[in-house]
Amino acid sequence: MKNLGQMMKQAQEMQARMAQMQEQLGALEVTGSSGGGMVKVTMSGKGEVRGVKIDNTLAVANEKDVLEDLLVAAFNDGRAKAEALMAQKMQELTGGLQLPPGFKLPF
Repeated sequence: MKNLGQMMKQAQEMQARMAQMQEQLGALEVTGSSGGGMVKVTMSGKGEVRGVKIDNTLAVANEKDVLEDLLVAAFNDGRAKAEALMAQKMQELTGGLQLPPGFKLPF
């Protein structure tokens, strides 16, 4: 039973560290961009959009389709960067613990 108590304690510590990591990710920012930096999307490390910057040259009525495509690309770039940041923080948290395929934290 001593091992079970130790495992429970470790699980509680991991849960506390995960909560702290989530808070840290919320404070960090990543910037996704497209069109050579003409469209930039700023997101939190958790993937929440915080801002969008669009170069003035793209604010032309007949270029609406191009702008829409660039926005999608910038959002996807930002999301990929946020996911990479989260994966890095999770690896730091778990100390390189290899999780089974398909198993993701947080649950």
